[in-house]
Amino acid sequence: MLKKISWKVIGIAIVLSIIISNFIKVGKSLDNLRNNVLRMHILANSDSIDDQSLKLDVRDAILEHSEEIFGKSVSFNDFLNVSSENLEKIKDISEAVISESGYDYKVDVEEVKMFFDKRTYDDITMPEGNYNAVRIKIGKAEGHNWWCVMYPPLCIPMASEITADKTIEQEFFTGQEQDMIENPQKYEIRFMIWDKLKDFFD
Repeated sequence: MLKKISWKVIGIAIVLSIIISNFIKVGKSLDNLRNNVLRMHILANSDSIDDQSLKLDVRDAILEHSEEIFGKSVSFNDFLNVSSENLEKIKDISEAVISESGYDYKVDVEEVKMFFDKRTYDDITMPEGNYNAVRIKIGKAEGHNWWCVMYPPLCIPMASEITADKTIEQEFFTGQEQDMIENPQKYEIRFMIWDKLKDFFD
């Protein structure tokens, strides 16, 4: 009887260790994903049609000059460093678009670590959490925002065709991370528990 109980305990312990190991693996992949993504966040002056259109014009100009601004950095840290060095250039490009459109809104550009809700871009979903971001605030910055992932280059023009065949995702994300952003419904509870545990121990 005692032997049977012992084997049951051992079996339960093995199953629990596998579950915990898998859970930790997912949690570390989530942290790695959040820590190796740079997002672009543009806030319009207001929600008026003209201000929202202006926001998109600024977006288009930034993306058009993306190689000039961000270079061809192959690592996240290099990309982050280059973007930090070119915040003034991003501001100049934004102000030029705004001025040419007949507005005199001020522009603030900053690199921040900020919280994003879960957001979907095309066929991928970025989990909620804190991410590095280049934030462009136009005027009062009280309007709806536009966001995208600059690194990996998921929203740079020319990347649309590559994104369609998953090349960029395969190049920059691990298999686990790809599954997380393509099938977020599978991971939502694990993400929530992981974040709660980290908050508790922090």
